[in-house]
Amino acid sequence: MVREFKLPDVGEGLTEAEIVSWLVEVGDTVREDQPVAEVETDKAVVEVPSPVNGTVREILAEEGEMVPVGEVIITFDVEGEPVEEPAETEAGDEDGAESDEPEPAVTPVDEDGSEAPAETDAEPSAKGGRVFAAPSARRLARELDVDIAAVAGSGPGGRVTESDVRTAAEGGAEAESEAEPEPATAASDDGVQSATRRVSDDGAEATEPATASAEAADRERTLAAPATRKLAEEKGVDLDSVPTEETRDGEAFVSPEAVEAYAEAQQAAQQADAEAVSAGAGGDGETVAAPSVEDERIPYRGIRRTIGKQMERSKFTAPHVTHHDEVDVTRLVETRGNLKAEAEERGTKLSYMPFVMKAVVAGLKQHPMLNAQLDEDNEEIVVRGDYNIGVATATEAGLMVPVVKGVDRKGMLDIAAEMNELVGKARERSIAREEMQGGTFSITNFGAIGGEYATPIINYPESAILGLGAIKDKPRVIDGEVVPRKVMTLSLSIDHRVIDGAEAAQFVNTVKEYLETPELLLLE
Repeated sequence: MVREFKLPDVGEGLTEAEIVSWLVEVGDTVREDQPVAEVETDKAVVEVPSPVNGTVREILAEEGEMVPVGEVIITFDVEGEPVEEPAETEAGDEDGAESDEPEPAVTPVDEDGSEAPAETDAEPSAKGGRVFAAPSARRLARELDVDIAAVAGSGPGGRVTESDVRTAAEGGAEAESEAEPEPATAASDDGVQSATRRVSDDGAEATEPATASAEAADRERTLAAPATRKLAEEKGVDLDSVPTEETRDGEAFVSPEAVEAYAEAQQAAQQADAEAVSAGAGGDGETVAAPSVEDERIPYRGIRRTIGKQMERSKFTAPHVTHHDEVDVTRLVETRGNLKAEAEERGTKLSYMPFVMKAVVAGLKQHPMLNAQLDEDNEEIVVRGDYNIGVATATEAGLMVPVVKGVDRKGMLDIAAEMNELVGKARERSIAREEMQGGTFSITNFGAIGGEYATPIINYPESAILGLGAIKDKPRVIDGEVVPRKVMTLSLSIDHRVIDGAEAAQFVNTVKEYLETPELLLLE
């Protein structure tokens, strides 16, 4: 039988996810729990496992497509069981499922007992068989009163997408009537012969001569097949600017050949402009401006959208105030240098961050309001009893904040090892959602890329975040003499609804004391 597999909720409260890549193809044999796809949630990329042993029958979502949780994304023929069609309706039949196998014909019998000629079924549709389309495309077809069986699919395996349905609704689907092939009699200005193309019921392509003069560029409406629109997108061509003499239902129609020719003409023109620019002047001796470069459009979704929403919520909910200071970390640099080799022998890379985390916890214990959160619904300030420190981490997908829990109960090397593991997971996009939740205070190290000061945004609903600047040699007066010292900058952003500026300054002073005298961390 056929087993449908719906996109599961791979994260708490997840409503949709992006199909990053398929790890299987139609016809592949899979085993239970074998990864079949990679999907991107609002936190990370996770693998989706097969729920059964079987063979991949259909892949119903394209790579890059946003799919709601609960929508069928793949179907399997389960091993050792008869193949049946999944309960997916045909176009125009919303109530029942239909099998690929035709029902056996019933032979009528005359009154005298002889067989009567059997009545034949109606002609099959041009596409034949069942229509491969996502539920969302079927719903859209019903809303737009489009016969989905007559829509040419541009998705994998001929799957009908929502874009295909919309194109059909606009008149760009297959022609409704048959037409005998006729030679094209007109050519467009770019030398590409043009003709109106139709598809007959038997699937053959026919042409009819164009009946209108060449359409001017920059039309408001252009008809084209889904595959042609996809080609135009790949070539960076505006369909409304492609010259054509072909029409369909009274509207301008563009063929793939016309798109190819127009793209080549554009490239030739750009090449000529580039040569003119390199020559330094135009025909009249004036400098020729370089051709503009097309903008790149990047989908705003997944982790990037989640980061944006979180930052927006934090910035427009909590009134931010940032306190800046400097700390002499000369002795910290020496201490870390002395312990680095020993830590590596024990299998741990020791950075400055574990020292800062321990110093922060010491400061939070003395100034607990920095470890508090505002419960707006109950109008209460909740002072957290745990000390869970988030470490902002730059990844290819954007900023992630792994959380090291219970920092007050762990030694320096334990903190370093756990932090390194979590940061590695974040950069590999394999970190679990729960490993980025439950933080009470966050630290961001913009000094790693050379910055000194910043105004970091609080990781809401926390109430504070500490930014670390780069450690640089700066002059300091020690015992009346100016000497070079290792100095690090600190930038503390607070939620002014919960924390006052004076308390923020006192917290920073405590953190500075522990960083200036790292031996004090042994007491924590």
